Amino acid sequence: MGDTGAASAAAEGLEAYRAELTGYCYRMLGAYAEAEDAVQETLVRAWRKTGQFEGRSSLRSWVYRIATNVCLDALASGNRRALPMDLSGPADGASPPGRPQDAALWIEPFPDGDPEAAATAGESVRLAFVAALQHLPPRQRATLILRDVLGFSAREVAELHDCTIASANSALQRARTTPAAHRDSARDPAPRPSDAVRRVLAERYATAFARYDMEELSMLLHVDATLCLPPYAKWMRGVPDIQAWLTGPAVGCRGSRLVPAMANGSPAFGQYRPRPDGAGYTPWALQVVDFSGDRITGITAFRDTDRLFPRFGLPNHLPDHPRRAAPA
Repeated sequence: MGDTGAASAAAEGLEAYRAELTGYCYRMLGAYAEAEDAVQETLVRAWRKTGQFEGRSSLRSWVYRIATNVCLDALASGNRRALPMDLSGPADGASPPGRPQDAALWIEPFPDGDPEAAATAGESVRLAFVAALQHLPPRQRATLILRDVLGFSAREVAELHDCTIASANSALQRARTTPAAHRDSARDPAPRPSDAVRRVLAERYATAFARYDMEELSMLLHVDATLCLPPYAKWMRGVPDIQAWLTGPAVGCRGSRLVPAMANGSPAFGQYRPRPDGAGYTPWALQVVDFSGDRITGITAFRDTDRLFPRFGLPNHLPDHPRRAAPA
Protein backbone atom coordinates (compact mmCIF):
# COMPACT_ATOMS: atom_id res chain seq x y z
CA MET A 1 0.00 0.00 0.00
CA GLY A 2 1.40 3.39 -0.94
CA ASP A 3 1.74 6.45 1.18
CA THR A 4 -1.68 7.86 2.11
CA GLY A 5 -0.67 11.42 1.35
CA ALA A 6 0.63 10.57 -2.12
CA ALA A 7 -2.49 8.56 -2.88
CA SER A 8 -4.78 11.38 -1.74
CA ALA A 9 -2.90 13.91 -3.88
CA ALA A 10 -3.12 11.55 -6.86
CA ALA A 11 -6.89 11.19 -6.52
CA GLU A 12 -7.34 14.97 -6.44
CA GLY A 13 -5.03 15.62 -9.39
CA LEU A 14 -6.28 13.03 -11.87
CA GLU A 15 -9.10 15.09 -13.40
CA ALA A 16 -6.62 17.80 -14.40
CA TYR A 17 -5.17 15.40 -16.97
CA ARG A 18 -8.44 14.65 -18.77
CA ALA A 19 -7.93 17.10 -21.68
CA GLU A 20 -4.35 16.11 -22.50
CA LEU A 21 -5.16 12.43 -22.05
CA THR A 22 -7.97 12.82 -24.59
CA GLY A 23 -5.47 14.20 -27.12
CA TYR A 24 -3.09 11.32 -26.43
CA CYS A 25 -5.75 8.62 -26.72
CA TYR A 26 -7.10 10.26 -29.90
CA ARG A 27 -3.69 10.09 -31.54
CA MET A 28 -3.37 6.47 -30.43
CA LEU A 29 -6.84 5.35 -31.55
CA GLY A 30 -7.72 7.77 -34.38
CA ALA A 31 -11.28 8.26 -33.12
CA TYR A 32 -12.56 10.95 -30.78
CA ALA A 33 -15.42 8.92 -29.31
CA GLU A 34 -13.10 5.99 -28.59
CA ALA A 35 -10.58 8.39 -27.06
CA GLU A 36 -13.20 9.76 -24.66
CA ASP A 37 -14.11 6.22 -23.62
CA ALA A 38 -10.43 5.34 -23.15
CA VAL A 39 -9.84 8.40 -20.97
CA GLN A 40 -12.84 7.60 -18.82
CA GLU A 41 -11.59 4.02 -18.39
CA THR A 42 -8.12 5.37 -17.57
CA LEU A 43 -9.42 7.66 -14.85
CA VAL A 44 -11.63 4.94 -13.38
CA ARG A 45 -8.65 2.56 -13.21
CA ALA A 46 -6.47 5.31 -11.76
CA TRP A 47 -9.00 6.25 -9.08
CA ARG A 48 -9.24 2.60 -8.07
CA LYS A 49 -5.44 2.31 -7.88
CA THR A 50 -4.59 5.56 -6.12
CA GLY A 51 -3.67 3.54 -3.04
CA GLN A 52 -0.89 1.96 -5.12
CA PHE A 53 0.62 5.29 -6.15
CA GLU A 54 3.79 5.65 -4.11
CA GLY A 55 5.14 8.86 -5.65
CA ARG A 56 8.29 7.20 -7.02
CA SER A 57 7.38 8.50 -10.49
CA SER A 58 5.43 11.62 -11.37
CA LEU A 59 1.65 11.43 -11.29
CA ARG A 60 1.67 12.32 -14.98
CA SER A 61 3.89 9.35 -15.87
CA TRP A 62 1.79 7.05 -13.71
CA VAL A 63 -1.53 8.03 -15.29
CA TYR A 64 -0.06 7.86 -18.82
CA ARG A 65 1.10 4.33 -18.12
CA ILE A 66 -2.51 3.42 -17.35
CA ALA A 67 -3.79 5.28 -20.44
CA THR A 68 -1.25 3.51 -22.66
CA ASN A 69 -2.36 0.12 -21.39
CA VAL A 70 -6.01 1.03 -21.99
CA CYS A 71 -5.20 2.04 -25.59
CA LEU A 72 -3.09 -1.06 -26.20
CA ASP A 73 -6.03 -3.19 -25.02
CA ALA A 74 -8.32 -1.33 -27.42
CA LEU A 75 -5.88 -1.86 -30.30
CA ALA A 76 -5.39 -5.57 -29.62
CA SER A 77 -7.80 -6.52 -32.42
CA GLY A 78 -5.34 -5.19 -34.98
CA ASN A 79 -7.84 -2.88 -36.69
CA ARG A 80 -6.61 0.57 -37.65
CA ARG A 81 -8.41 3.66 -38.84
CA ALA A 82 -7.46 5.48 -42.03
CA LEU A 83 -8.30 8.24 -44.48
CA PRO A 84 -9.46 7.29 -48.00
CA MET A 85 -6.07 8.12 -49.54
CA ASP A 86 -4.44 5.57 -47.25
CA LEU A 87 -6.48 2.78 -48.83
CA SER A 88 -6.54 3.43 -52.59
CA GLY A 89 -5.46 5.72 -55.38
CA PRO A 90 -7.31 8.89 -56.45
CA ALA A 91 -10.55 8.60 -58.41
CA ASP A 92 -12.16 10.46 -61.28
CA GLY A 93 -14.05 13.47 -59.95
CA ALA A 94 -16.94 13.00 -62.38
CA SER A 95 -17.85 9.54 -61.05
CA PRO A 96 -20.28 8.84 -58.16
CA PRO A 97 -18.81 7.98 -54.75
CA GLY A 98 -19.97 4.37 -54.52
CA ARG A 99 -21.28 2.79 -51.35
CA PRO A 100 -20.40 4.14 -47.90
CA GLN A 101 -18.05 2.04 -45.80
CA ASP A 102 -18.25 1.13 -42.12
CA ALA A 103 -17.74 4.22 -39.93
CA ALA A 104 -15.25 2.27 -37.78
CA LEU A 105 -12.82 2.28 -40.73
CA TRP A 106 -12.18 6.02 -40.75
CA ILE A 107 -10.14 8.52 -38.79
CA GLU A 108 -12.52 10.86 -36.96
CA PRO A 109 -12.05 14.64 -36.64
CA PHE A 110 -10.99 16.09 -33.30
CA PRO A 111 -12.92 19.15 -32.04
CA ASP A 112 -10.68 22.03 -30.96
CA GLY A 113 -12.51 23.71 -28.12
CA ASP A 114 -9.44 25.80 -27.29
CA PRO A 115 -7.93 27.44 -30.43
CA GLU A 116 -4.76 28.44 -28.53
CA ALA A 117 -4.18 24.86 -27.38
CA ALA A 118 -4.86 23.63 -30.92
CA ALA A 119 -2.26 26.01 -32.30
CA THR A 120 0.26 24.72 -29.75
CA ALA A 121 -0.48 21.11 -30.74
CA GLY A 122 0.32 22.09 -34.34
CA GLU A 123 1.31 19.25 -36.67
CA SER A 124 0.60 16.53 -34.11
CA VAL A 125 -3.19 16.76 -34.51
CA ARG A 126 -3.38 17.20 -38.28
CA LEU A 127 -5.53 14.54 -39.90
CA ALA A 128 -2.69 13.36 -42.15
CA PHE A 129 -0.34 12.95 -39.18
CA VAL A 130 -2.91 11.07 -37.09
CA ALA A 131 -3.57 8.79 -40.08
CA ALA A 132 0.17 8.21 -40.51
CA LEU A 133 0.46 7.22 -36.84
CA GLN A 134 -2.00 4.39 -37.44
CA HIS A 135 0.58 2.62 -39.62
CA LEU A 136 2.82 2.14 -36.57
CA PRO A 137 2.62 -0.89 -34.28
CA PRO A 138 0.77 0.28 -31.15
CA ARG A 139 3.80 0.35 -28.82
CA GLN A 140 5.90 2.28 -31.33
CA ARG A 141 2.96 4.63 -31.80
CA ALA A 142 2.80 5.27 -28.06
CA THR A 143 6.57 5.80 -27.89
CA LEU A 144 6.55 8.36 -30.69
CA ILE A 145 3.65 10.33 -29.22
CA LEU A 146 5.05 10.26 -25.69
CA ARG A 147 8.52 11.37 -26.75
CA ASP A 148 8.01 13.70 -29.72
CA VAL A 149 4.58 15.16 -28.94
CA LEU A 150 4.27 15.10 -25.16
CA GLY A 151 7.91 15.55 -24.21
CA PHE A 152 8.45 12.47 -22.03
CA SER A 153 12.08 11.50 -21.42
CA ALA A 154 13.58 8.25 -22.63
CA ARG A 155 13.78 7.05 -19.03
CA GLU A 156 10.09 7.81 -18.43
CA VAL A 157 9.05 5.94 -21.56
CA ALA A 158 11.28 2.99 -20.67
CA GLU A 159 9.68 2.79 -17.23
CA LEU A 160 6.22 3.10 -18.76
CA HIS A 161 6.89 0.20 -21.14
CA ASP A 162 8.92 -1.86 -18.65
CA CYS A 163 11.90 -1.92 -21.00
CA THR A 164 15.46 -0.59 -21.13
CA ILE A 165 16.29 2.95 -22.19
CA ALA A 166 18.16 1.52 -25.18
CA SER A 167 15.04 -0.38 -26.25
CA ALA A 168 12.88 2.73 -25.84
CA ASN A 169 15.29 4.78 -27.97
CA SER A 170 15.42 2.08 -30.63
CA ALA A 171 11.62 1.97 -30.81
CA LEU A 172 11.56 5.75 -31.19
CA GLN A 173 14.00 5.71 -34.09
CA ARG A 174 11.98 3.04 -35.90
CA ALA A 175 8.75 4.90 -35.24
CA ARG A 176 10.07 8.18 -36.60
CA THR A 177 10.67 6.71 -40.05
CA THR A 178 7.11 5.43 -40.59
CA PRO A 179 5.08 8.68 -40.36
CA ALA A 180 7.65 10.29 -42.67
CA ALA A 181 7.30 7.44 -45.16
CA HIS A 182 3.50 7.64 -45.20
CA ARG A 183 3.26 11.44 -45.25
CA ASP A 184 2.33 12.48 -48.78
CA SER A 185 4.71 15.28 -49.79
CA ALA A 186 2.28 16.51 -52.44
CA ARG A 187 -0.20 17.34 -49.67
CA ASP A 188 2.45 19.14 -47.62
CA PRO A 189 4.47 21.26 -50.08
CA ALA A 190 5.25 24.18 -47.76
CA PRO A 191 5.10 25.12 -44.09
CA ARG A 192 1.70 25.88 -42.58
CA PRO A 193 0.79 29.56 -42.82
CA SER A 194 0.43 31.81 -39.79
CA ASP A 195 -2.89 31.95 -37.95
CA ALA A 196 -3.65 35.34 -39.54
CA VAL A 197 -3.04 34.03 -43.07
CA ARG A 198 -5.13 30.92 -42.38
CA ARG A 199 -8.03 33.06 -41.17
CA VAL A 200 -7.94 35.08 -44.38
CA LEU A 201 -7.68 31.97 -46.55
CA ALA A 202 -10.48 30.24 -44.62
CA GLU A 203 -12.76 33.24 -45.04
CA ARG A 204 -12.01 33.37 -48.77
CA TYR A 205 -12.74 29.66 -49.04
CA ALA A 206 -16.03 29.93 -47.16
CA THR A 207 -17.15 32.82 -49.33
CA ALA A 208 -16.11 31.10 -52.57
CA PHE A 209 -17.80 27.83 -51.62
CA ALA A 210 -21.04 29.54 -50.61
CA ARG A 211 -21.07 31.38 -53.95
CA TYR A 212 -19.97 28.21 -55.72
CA ASP A 213 -17.34 30.32 -57.43
CA MET A 214 -15.20 27.73 -59.21
CA GLU A 215 -12.71 30.32 -60.45
CA GLU A 216 -11.99 31.59 -56.94
CA LEU A 217 -11.84 28.05 -55.55
CA SER A 218 -9.32 27.12 -58.24
CA MET A 219 -7.14 30.04 -57.21
CA LEU A 220 -7.23 28.92 -53.57
CA LEU A 221 -6.46 25.25 -54.22
CA HIS A 222 -2.93 23.93 -54.54
CA VAL A 223 -2.35 22.16 -57.85
CA ASP A 224 -2.20 18.81 -56.01
CA ALA A 225 -4.94 19.54 -53.45
CA THR A 226 -7.00 16.56 -52.30
CA LEU A 227 -10.68 16.14 -51.51
CA CYS A 228 -11.85 13.05 -49.64
CA LEU A 229 -15.30 12.02 -48.47
CA PRO A 230 -15.47 9.60 -45.52
CA PRO A 231 -17.40 7.29 -45.15
CA TYR A 232 -16.89 6.87 -48.90
CA ALA A 233 -13.56 5.44 -50.06
CA LYS A 234 -13.53 7.90 -52.97
CA TRP A 235 -11.01 10.73 -53.01
CA MET A 236 -9.69 13.08 -55.66
CA ARG A 237 -6.45 14.90 -56.33
CA GLY A 238 -5.95 18.04 -58.36
CA VAL A 239 -8.05 21.05 -59.27
CA PRO A 240 -9.67 19.54 -62.42
CA ASP A 241 -11.05 16.49 -60.60
CA ILE A 242 -12.20 18.52 -57.59
CA GLN A 243 -14.03 20.89 -59.93
CA ALA A 244 -15.50 17.95 -61.83
CA TRP A 245 -16.83 16.58 -58.54
CA LEU A 246 -18.32 19.89 -57.38
CA THR A 247 -19.98 20.63 -60.71
CA GLY A 248 -21.02 17.01 -61.33
CA PRO A 249 -22.02 14.48 -58.62
CA ALA A 250 -21.87 17.14 -55.86
CA VAL A 251 -23.67 19.93 -57.73
CA GLY A 252 -26.44 19.80 -55.11
CA CYS A 253 -23.96 21.59 -52.80
CA ARG A 254 -24.50 24.80 -54.76
CA GLY A 255 -26.01 27.41 -52.47
CA SER A 256 -24.72 25.78 -49.27
CA ARG A 257 -24.03 27.76 -46.14
CA LEU A 258 -20.88 27.24 -44.06
CA VAL A 259 -20.70 27.68 -40.29
CA PRO A 260 -17.14 27.96 -38.91
CA ALA A 261 -15.61 25.53 -36.44
CA MET A 262 -12.13 24.17 -35.63
CA ALA A 263 -10.91 20.60 -36.04
CA ASN A 264 -7.47 19.01 -35.76
CA GLY A 265 -5.80 22.39 -35.47
CA SER A 266 -7.30 23.53 -38.78
CA PRO A 267 -10.27 25.66 -39.84
CA ALA A 268 -13.39 23.59 -40.31
CA PHE A 269 -16.94 24.28 -41.45
CA GLY A 270 -20.31 22.76 -40.90
CA GLN A 271 -21.78 22.60 -44.41
CA TYR A 272 -25.55 22.97 -44.76
CA ARG A 273 -27.23 22.28 -48.09
CA PRO A 274 -30.46 24.07 -49.04
CA ARG A 275 -33.57 21.97 -48.52
CA PRO A 276 -35.50 21.20 -51.71
CA ASP A 277 -38.66 22.68 -50.16
CA GLY A 278 -36.87 25.95 -49.40
CA ALA A 279 -37.40 25.57 -45.64
CA GLY A 280 -33.89 26.41 -44.57
CA TYR A 281 -30.74 24.31 -44.72
CA THR A 282 -29.96 20.78 -43.61
CA PRO A 283 -26.63 19.40 -42.30
CA TRP A 284 -24.55 17.83 -45.02
CA ALA A 285 -20.86 17.54 -44.05
CA LEU A 286 -18.16 18.69 -41.68
CA GLN A 287 -15.37 20.06 -43.85
CA VAL A 288 -11.86 20.14 -42.39
CA VAL A 289 -9.61 22.38 -44.50
CA ASP A 290 -5.83 22.09 -44.43
CA PHE A 291 -3.35 24.67 -45.70
CA SER A 292 0.32 24.88 -46.64
CA GLY A 293 1.92 28.09 -47.77
CA ASP A 294 -0.84 30.27 -49.24
CA ARG A 295 -2.94 27.46 -50.71
CA ILE A 296 -5.45 24.85 -49.60
CA THR A 297 -3.85 21.42 -49.78
CA GLY A 298 -6.64 19.23 -48.46
CA ILE A 299 -10.38 19.18 -47.81
CA THR A 300 -11.87 16.28 -45.86
CA ALA A 301 -15.67 16.27 -45.88
CA PHE A 302 -17.02 14.00 -43.15
CA ARG A 303 -20.60 13.04 -43.88
CA ASP A 304 -21.58 11.60 -40.48
CA THR A 305 -23.36 14.77 -39.40
CA ASP A 306 -25.67 13.07 -36.89
CA ARG A 307 -22.70 12.29 -34.67
CA LEU A 308 -20.28 15.05 -35.61
CA PHE A 309 -22.41 18.20 -35.59
CA PRO A 310 -23.45 17.92 -31.91
CA ARG A 311 -19.82 17.18 -31.00
CA PHE A 312 -18.73 20.39 -32.70
CA GLY A 313 -21.59 22.47 -31.32
CA LEU A 314 -23.18 22.88 -34.74
CA PRO A 315 -26.99 23.26 -35.04
CA ASN A 316 -29.11 20.55 -36.66
CA HIS A 317 -30.86 23.05 -38.94
CA LEU A 318 -30.33 26.55 -40.30
CA PRO A 319 -33.29 28.83 -41.06
CA ASP A 320 -33.72 30.38 -44.44
CA HIS A 321 -32.10 33.77 -45.01
CA PRO A 322 -29.91 35.35 -47.71
CA ARG A 323 -27.18 32.95 -48.60
CA ARG A 324 -23.80 34.11 -47.52
CA ALA A 325 -20.79 32.49 -45.90
CA ALA A 326 -20.37 32.88 -42.16
CA PRO A 327 -17.13 34.64 -41.20
CA ALA A 328 -14.22 32.30 -40.47
